[in-house]
Amino acid sequence: MDETIEIRAADGTTARIALKGAEPVSWRVEDRDYLWNGDPEHWNRHAPWLFPVVGASAGGAVRVGGVRYPMAQHGFARDLPFTVVARSDDAVTLRLEDDAATRAHYPFPFQFEVTARVAPRSLSFDLTVRNQGAEPLPYGLGFHPAFPWPFAGGERRAGGGYAVVFEAPERPFVPEVGEGGLLVRAERALPLAGDRLDLDPELFTEALVFLNAKSRALRFVAPGGRSIAMRVEDFPHLAVWTRPTAPFLSLEAWTGHADWAGFEGELAERDSQRQLAPGETARHGIALALEG
Repeated sequence: MDETIEIRAADGTTARIALKGAEPVSWRVEDRDYLWNGDPEHWNRHAPWLFPVVGASAGGAVRVGGVRYPMAQHGFARDLPFTVVARSDDAVTLRLEDDAATRAHYPFPFQFEVTARVAPRSLSFDLTVRNQGAEPLPYGLGFHPAFPWPFAGGERRAGGGYAVVFEAPERPFVPEVGEGGLLVRAERALPLAGDRLDLDPELFTEALVFLNAKSRALRFVAPGGRSIAMRVEDFPHLAVWTRPTAPFLSLEAWTGHADWAGFEGELAERDSQRQLAPGETARHGIALALEG
């Protein structure tokens, strides 16, 4: 098992954060784990960070200065070791910096830090991206946590009582996802009633991507009213994903998204890719809470 660091709140809430990818692999509240267990039969991850891109890149590469650099889906941070910067009973800060290996895929000097903190019934993350170079830094950042489905009674089926409830009503249409995970300029309709999407495994032939969502929070709600809430800071795009037979649901927050099919431009021209000026630092936030 990869090395992990456990942090603990006063009420006994705990989280374990892996040094590989700074990925939270456990979040226990009242002796129950509310993060997906990473069973490789369905999905061998728990809650990875997506950096320096979110989603698929056209042709499996990004273009910088006319040169193509291979880029895996969701970037490389989730597969690399982070170093410990600071640690206390209830928090830990982990850091990833560029090196020869990252520059073979992303030719930029950067620093990416994740601070994880537990409090009663909650787990939060402060995220910083720093441009340590002399040129603008194009980056995308995302969080991809998965939670057991079901997690509090009910069943994982249509009519099983589970729903995703958004902070605000959202458009009941999402872009289709095409070959290679690229977005296409067509939409599919969803049975979204204002702010509520009743869950059915058959909805998830692909991820449901809410571009430029109105909501800054969403909840994964069980039949009895207990919910896992996720609140985001400076993440304009939201997504909901699972596999039709997998016993988990993922709530995702992104600053950017996959390339549109047919895109052939530079990384800096990628739709929603952020541009960070030399020497500047960008900050983002995520907070998970068990409610009810």
